[in-house]
This record gives sequence, structure tokens and C-alpha cells, in this order.
Amino acid sequence: MHMLELLVSAFVGVATLAVVCSGLVIRFKSPQPRIREESENFFISIDEKHEKQRLGDLNDAASVDLSIVVPAYNEEARLPVLLEDIRKYVSNRRQKQPRFKYELLIMDDGSQDKTLAVAIEYARKHQMRELKAVRHVKNRGKGGAVTQGVMSSLGRYILFCDADGATRFGDIDQLLSEAERRATNGMAIAIGSRNNQALTGTVVERSHIRAFLQWGFHTYVTMLGVRGIRDTQCGFKLFSREAARKIFPNMHVERFIFDVEILLLAKYQNIPVAEVPVNWHEVAGSKMSIVRDSIQMALDLLAVRLNYLLGNWKIKN
Repeated sequence: MHMLELLVSAFVGVATLAVVCSGLVIRFKSPQPRIREESENFFISIDEKHEKQRLGDLNDAASVDLSIVVPAYNEEARLPVLLEDIRKYVSNRRQKQPRFKYELLIMDDGSQDKTLAVAIEYARKHQMRELKAVRHVKNRGKGGAVTQGVMSSLGRYILFCDADGATRFGDIDQLLSEAERRATNGMAIAIGSRNNQALTGTVVERSHIRAFLQWGFHTYVTMLGVRGIRDTQCGFKLFSREAARKIFPNMHVERFIFDVEILLLAKYQNIPVAEVPVNWHEVAGSKMSIVRDSIQMALDLLAVRLNYLLGNWKIKN
């Protein structure tokens, strides 16, 4: 009997500690997205006649084939590589589809360098009138920059990709093909994956420590309920417009863990997600701190999962 009482007491103690810790995580780690500043409703382009123009709205009808959203924070050195890759892709595609229309949204997330100026200068040099540069008053984080960009997109399909050019941009064709094949009621998501290269011949180059951390994070994500996705964090994800309308108005997370919230929202709303192998290589200059941001991501993910499980966050249809 004494042993049973000890076990019951231990169970009650552990359960109480779990409840208290969960409450603290929800209280202090739940993200609070800030309201968009008025100046953030506009973009700058190389159109001298109308240099500053109002952004589009995800609720509007699509007016271009593809929107490309690039979150950028202090990316003056790495951004031109991606811009060149995109320009070459568009040039090749227009040889096959002369009427192909796109827009390129560079979401300058409060950079302290010349990211925005570099983007505009590249657009002027190559007469890239489709480039729209948006300046955030304050840094939101990668997830916030992506969300704001997608919410302002006009594309039938919407892709977000990292500013470092780590993923070969031409791989978007595989994502588009798979999204069209898997679409249900016009809704589909196709995400780049760095974990299937052995089966497909795609090339992935990463450090051993990055590979180990990705394995650990994947295990943690699986434990918290996101199953069936090998690579949640690849910064190369494509959405049909209908799927984006279901996902992004519901987003809360503005930092690194936002990818997992996207996949949770897709799961809750039965939106098909296709994982597509892509070519990827590690690029120097990452803004992520391996130790600090890994801990931050773990706590943020726990807060996200608890808020949805407890019904604190409601999904708007």
C-alpha cells in the first residue's frame, strides 16, 4: 500500500509539473504577430512612373501565374545569386511559354545592410519590372516575412524560397508538376525535401552538425504529431492560391518554426502535401545560431502544438 501511495504521489507530482510547464510555455512562448504598419502595404519597383505602389491581396483573383516570395534579412551579399537563378529560369520558361507572368516579392525584413538597394539595383540592371521590394519597419522573423509576402501575392501558385540561393530554383518545375497532380478541390502544397537524394539522384551538401541537428529536430517534430514529412524546414515551398488562402490567414508563428505550423494547418484542413526532392547545398552566412535558435525552436514548437491541442487557436475557414 505504501508503494502504491508513493507511485500515486509521484504521478500527481509529474502531472502537476507538466501542467505548470505547459502553462508557462503557452503564457510566455506563444507568438504574437504584430499589426502591419501602413508603409508596409506598399512596394518599390523600377517603374519610375509609379515607383511606390500598393501591394496585392491574397483574397483577390490571381493575375499572374506565379508569385515568388523571398524573405530577406541582411542578404546584400547572397541575394544576387538567387536573383540571377530566378532570372535565368524565367527567361528559359518564357521561351516555351511566352505569356508566362510572374511577380517577385523581396520582403526586406528590417535589414541593416543594403539588401533592398541591392534588389532594386539588380532589377534596374536587368529591367526586371516584376520585382517588388517591400521594407518592414521592424524585423519580424523569417516566418513573418513569408506570411506578409504570401498575403500580398497575386499568383495562381505561390512559392517562397530562401534568399541564400541554396536550392536550385529550376527545381520548382518538379514542385509545380506534383502540386497539379495532387491537387484536391484546387488545393495543393508541394515542399522541397533534402532527404530523398539517394533515391532520386538530387544533390544535397550539408555539414555533419547540420545533418545531426536536422535528425534530432525531425524526431522531435514527429513526437509532437507532424508525421510523414521527412524535411519540414527546407525553405522551398509551393502553394496553390486556394491552399494559401486556407493556411496563411491562420498563421501565428513569425520565426523559424513557422514551417511546422504550415504543415499542421495543412493536416488539420486535409490539404494534400507532396514532398519533392530538390538539389540543395549549404551556403555560408546563415543568420541562425545553432544552439540558441535550436532551443528557441523547440519551445516555440511546443507552444504551437499546445495552443492547437487546447483550442486556444481557432482555424478560420
